Amino acid sequence: MLEIANLEVVYNDVVLVLRGLSLEVREGQIVALLGANGAGKTTTLRAITGLLDVHEGDVTKGSITYNGEEIESKDASEIVRSGIAQVMEGRRVFAEMTVDENLRTGATTNKSSTSVKENYDKVMTMFPLLATRRKDTAGYLSGGEQQMLAIGRALMANPSLLILDEPSLGLAPMLVAQIRDIIVEINKEGTSVLLIEQNANMALSISNYGYIMETGKVVMDGDPDKLLGDEDVQEFYLGLHGEGERKSFRDVKHYKRRKRWLS
Repeated sequence: MLEIANLEVVYNDVVLVLRGLSLEVREGQIVALLGANGAGKTTTLRAITGLLDVHEGDVTKGSITYNGEEIESKDASEIVRSGIAQVMEGRRVFAEMTVDENLRTGATTNKSSTSVKENYDKVMTMFPLLATRRKDTAGYLSGGEQQMLAIGRALMANPSLLILDEPSLGLAPMLVAQIRDIIVEINKEGTSVLLIEQNANMALSISNYGYIMETGKVVMDGDPDKLLGDEDVQEFYLGLHGEGERKSFRDVKHYKRRKRWLS
């Protein structure tokens, strides 16, 4: 469905952020893209969704193919119409608009009123809490409710591929579990998912395949069980050392990746 091949992205004609990135999302899959802050995850999302130019970024090498068609030179609205929707990091709901109004903005590329109504009803069924707060101002929702709203808004575009950027960020563990279950439900209903995350446990627990990024390139990829069993992944992403010993946050923060990750 989605294939990124040898992608390079430069900001302001100077800063090279993606350095030959390659990955793919097959139809029906949930694919996890993991990496620490600064690894290039959000730049990857911008490249896929046509938002690089907003941030003075350019694709200087490689290609992004969606359903057999190259999209790296298309603008964001064309890409949404082609079937790709995204939920940005930090939720980015329209705080002064109601829940209903936020959802309607997600359907602006959908010209079929019947389809819009079907998608709206589907979102209300999937998120019953939002159904009770349709007329409430989005800015007064809790963080978890805003995340549900952001996901619902993206689903209003009826995407074939949903890209989620750090959906667990800033949420309590119980809410993270709810968001995880929602992602699984969305996928079961036929939408492929690219899940961009730092929470390796959550992402890999529901994924069919995973990639790990460092310094703008993929340094490891494979089945979720393989990645979760890797010592480097356990130590850097899960905070585990030796026989399941959990290190302090300070130790994890200063952990140095092994040389093979940066080769």
